[in-house]
Amino acid sequence: MGNLYRLESGLLKVVRIRPDGSSLLFNLLVPGELFPHHSLISPQPYFATCIAVTDSRVKPIPAESWYESLERDPVQYRDVALSLQNTLRLVQQRMAFVTAPTRDRIPLFREWLSRHFREQPVEQLLTQEEIGQLVGMSRETVNRQLRKENKK
Repeated sequence: MGNLYRLESGLLKVVRIRPDGSSLLFNLLVPGELFPHHSLISPQPYFATCIAVTDSRVKPIPAESWYESLERDPVQYRDVALSLQNTLRLVQQRMAFVTAPTRDRIPLFREWLSRHFREQPVEQLLTQEEIGQLVGMSRETVNRQLRKENKK
């Protein structure tokens, strides 16, 4: 439980730590996103942590003032709904990576990421394991697909 945040610039990865101590990357946050998403309407415990992938600027939003402002001005719930709608769109775009044929997953992910972050290729931002977690492939398959791309 705690503050909310707005990512002003940069790229954040959202990870959960598994019981065995390994991490699971399950989301990337791009500029403009408010997080944690599950706490925008009511306070909830944090179940993950954000790690900056690049130089990032994050603006804290004190939880108490956020929830008080929602109660004072219910019209702000519309802004929250629009933010959640945008998040849902991003999640739907990311789902395309998992449902696409294996050969298309990394190129689709690369295309999506370049819309939000152009400075570096995905393999410089994330490990092969993390790419695999986001596109629904094993690290070994990611490695094979990246090698095929490099041969082209």
